Order: sequence, then structure tokens, then C-alpha cells
Amino acid sequence: MRWALIKAAVAGTTMVALAFLIPLGLMVQQTARDRSFTAAERQAAALGPALAITTDQDAIARAVASTDAGAQRRMAVHLPGPAPAVAVPGAAMVGPDGGATIGEAHAAAADVSTAGGQGRSFTVEVPGGFALLQPVAVDTGRTAVVEVYVADDDLTRGVATAWLVLSAVALALVAISVLVADRMGARIVASARRLAAAARSLGAGNLAVRVPVDGRAGAGSPEELREAGHAFNTMADRVVQLLAAERELAADLSHRLRTPLTVLRLNAASLGEGDAADATRHAVSQLEREVDQIIRSARRAPEDAPAVTVGCDAAEVIRERVGFWSALAEDEGRRWQLAGADRPAQVPVQRGDLAAVVDAVLGNVFRHTVIGTAFSVDVLATESSVIVLVGDAGPGFTDPESALQRGQGHGGEGSTGLGLDIVRKLAESTGGDLALGRSAVLGGAELRLRLQTRPDGAPTRGSRRRARNALFQR
Repeated sequence: MRWALIKAAVAGTTMVALAFLIPLGLMVQQTARDRSFTAAERQAAALGPALAITTDQDAIARAVASTDAGAQRRMAVHLPGPAPAVAVPGAAMVGPDGGATIGEAHAAAADVSTAGGQGRSFTVEVPGGFALLQPVAVDTGRTAVVEVYVADDDLTRGVATAWLVLSAVALALVAISVLVADRMGARIVASARRLAAAARSLGAGNLAVRVPVDGRAGAGSPEELREAGHAFNTMADRVVQLLAAERELAADLSHRLRTPLTVLRLNAASLGEGDAADATRHAVSQLEREVDQIIRSARRAPEDAPAVTVGCDAAEVIRERVGFWSALAEDEGRRWQLAGADRPAQVPVQRGDLAAVVDAVLGNVFRHTVIGTAFSVDVLATESSVIVLVGDAGPGFTDPESALQRGQGHGGEGSTGLGLDIVRKLAESTGGDLALGRSAVLGGAELRLRLQTRPDGAPTRGSRRRARNALFQR
């Protein structure tokens, strides 16, 4: 933007300077020419009174010598009549019509005769310049012709200097315009960069960033950029308000779950002893902890969020959660299998988040398949990722692409369509992905969760296929 403004200023100023420079230069050249001929006419007119008084060659020679043009040997007087009997040494010669010519003549005799005969002045071109022929009546029927020589150098004297001065002025104007455009461009670019930096910072999660539009920071900025800054600040304030309202709403909704949770906890306490009762009480306690965590997270300011993600052992978390769901699986007569979770598999996600994702996936198996449907969980740790395969022997996904869309999910009664979206977001937060398909072993749905453990080692499609085959060949 800055260079564009400078280029536009240079182009505009150059065009304006040329529009004035060329006519002014031509006018100066014409003025110098007119000045030279006007001076020649004035020199010729200066001999008019002398010729009106006398035609004596000595007197005329002295009059010629007294002028500037005569002193420079650029003036001649062509007298009429027969040549005088006694010639003036070095000053007179016989004219073409029988008269005398005093001074150094440059015009041809025919041009002198024409000027004397017509009685009007005119200019003729001679070698090295021009000659002004001015007729002067000396008496009745007799006309003398005054000749003034104008050299070519006189016609262009001062023109080159004028062109240089005008060019210097034009260059100075262009330089000033470049300086002004650079200063204006610098202010505009600085304002635009501040706005872009604020937008990037807001996009990165800094909700406190604002664009300075008043005082020194906003001085010199175009009105449009100041309006954009005001609009950005208004938008940022609105985003902060909406997020605050969303956090309060989440906290309020989560707090409303405390009443039914309290009832569930009391009912679970009255179940007595046994694995099913212990599992129910454990589930209620975990649900209560999750609700408390949601409330704390909702009321925590964004800037207070932990900056560093704590990793966990995916194999350990999966073993724990599958063990929790195994009690329910045994009650419903579901065959289940866990493979590959006997070796550590570190992933860059928090333990609670991974546990919630595993619960969401296994919960979908129990919720959307009939009682007695088998399922399996396989874990494969590679150099760059940890792959978790969850398959079942149910009907599978009717539309896998639609199931990954937020709010769609499996569909049906009791489904919010958020579980798979939560799983997908966790995978993408590590650079991994989530894919749905059909299980090659059990024949039902298959969910493949890939958690990236090293950002520069994303596995290729071939390596993913080999990992998948290795899981089902065990």
C-alpha cells in the first residue's frame, strides 16, 4: 500500500509538472525570440531622428557607432541617392541603388531595395541569424533603410537556463510529493498493520486486544481506517459479552443438574452392595465431578486457562474406562475385547478429556446397539501417533459423513449429536483425525481415532492401512 501511494504520487506530480513545464519552456523560448527582435526594432528606431535631420555619412556613421548594435558591428544604414563623391574610410560603401551603406551589412541588396520600395519593415533570414530591415523616410521621395543583425545566439539566450530551472522545480515538486506520500503511506500502513495485528490476536484468543483509534496512536489515520478500528473494537466487545453470557449459561445449566444428581446419589447409596451397585455409585460420582468441572471451566476467564496441555498415557486411560464399561457389558451379555493397551502410549491431551472421549464412544455402542451386541477396542501406538479402533457387531452407520457433523450423530431418540463432534475436536487438536467406517472383524460400525503425538510425523495412508491390518490380524 505504501509503495502504491508513492507511485501514484510520483505519476500524478510528474504529469502536472510536465503539463506546466512544457508550455512554460516554449513560452520562455518565444519570449527570448520576441525580446531579441524588439531590441533590434528599438535600435533601428534610435536612428530615425538622426536620419530625419541629415543624411551626412559622417554624422550617420557616428550615430550608428553610438548604438549598442553599431558598436557590435550589427547595424548598417542604407542611404538613398547617388554615392557620395568622397567615401568615408572604413564606414561607407556604395549601395545597390546607387546610395551609400554605412556599417556592416548582412542582408541582400534585393531585400534592402524591397524594404525601401514598399516602405514597411520586415525580417529576412541571413547566414548566422536574421536581419531586421526598417525603412526611414529622409525627405520627399527618398527612403533610407536601417538594418539590424540579430544572431541565432541572441534568440536562444537564457532559454537553456530557464529550462534547467523549470526542470529543477519539477524535480523538487516530485521529491516533495514523494516525501508527503511516504509519510501519509507510513501512517496508513501503520494503522492497517495495527488493525491486522489486533485481528490476528483476537483470532488467537486474546479477547482483551483493542485497536487504538484516539490520541497519538490514531492521529493521521484515514477516516475509513478509524471507522474500521471502531467497528473492530465494537465487535471485540460484543464477542466478550457473548462469551461471558455463554459461560454463565453453561454454568447455570450445569448447576441445574445438581438436583437430579443429588437424587441419583441418594438412590445409589441405597442400592446396597455388589458390583452393579458399586459401578452405579462410581458413575454417579464421576458424573458429579464432571458437572463440577463444567461449572468451574465455564466461570473461569479465558485468560486463566492453562497454557500448557498435560499429556497422559492413553493405554492406561483406555484400560480404566473399558474396565468401567465391562461391568455393564457383562450385565447385558455383551462380548468385548481389549487389545494393544498393555504398552504405554503417551498422547498430548489431558486425562479427563481422553476419558470423556472414550466414555462417549463406548456409550454410543451401548446406546445405539441392541443388548448382547459384541464390541472391541484396539490400541496401536506408532512413532508419530496413537490409533484407537472401536468396533461393534451392530448395524453400523447409515451415513458416516452426516454422523460426523455437529448435531447429527447417530440420530434417533435421546441422541444430541454432540458425542462424535467432541471426539473429532479432540483428535484435531493434536493434529489427528476421526474416521467412521465398517468393522472388518465384527461387521458393524468402526470408529478410528488417531491422536497425533509428533507434529512432524503424520503417518501416510499406507502406514495407517498397515496399522489397521495389524490390529485385526492379532
